[in-house]
Amino acid sequence: MSGPTPPICPDPAAALPLCSGGGGQVSHAIARVARAHRITAGNLLRKLGLYAGQELLMMRLWEAGPQRQAELIKLMGLDPSTVTRMVQRLEQAGLVTRSPCPGDRRAVLVETTAAGEALRKEVEQVWQELEERTLAGLPEDDRKELTRLLSHLEGNLTGC
Repeated sequence: MSGPTPPICPDPAAALPLCSGGGGQVSHAIARVARAHRITAGNLLRKLGLYAGQELLMMRLWEAGPQRQAELIKLMGLDPSTVTRMVQRLEQAGLVTRSPCPGDRRAVLVETTAAGEALRKEVEQVWQELEERTLAGLPEDDRKELTRLLSHLEGNLTGC
């Protein structure tokens, strides 16, 4: 990896809630953090030739092995056309292959190539750097509490 990515320093006025009705401060904070996280991840992944989100698909394949494309769509919770484009780009980059599924030739099986496997360590390093940047300055207890709270919020929103 090359030198550090310049920090994203938004205008402090942009941190104010966008609505004048009062509430929504937590939702605005989450949106700002999610945006900054996504931008930072994208900047780090670009150095590897990946777009943000593609690494998540690759991680699924690294952990579970070859997957039906329909299963990837379900697991990732994304629109089928989004996953199709993602797989096509990864295939064009030589990181995955698509082939008919042996048990159901109508289904498409997606698996990593040797080049895709070779990228695993670098993606893990990017995610480690992203984690370190995101949590910089937070003591271990706060990190654990943040993880617990974020899991709770996710459960509230997904019903899980």
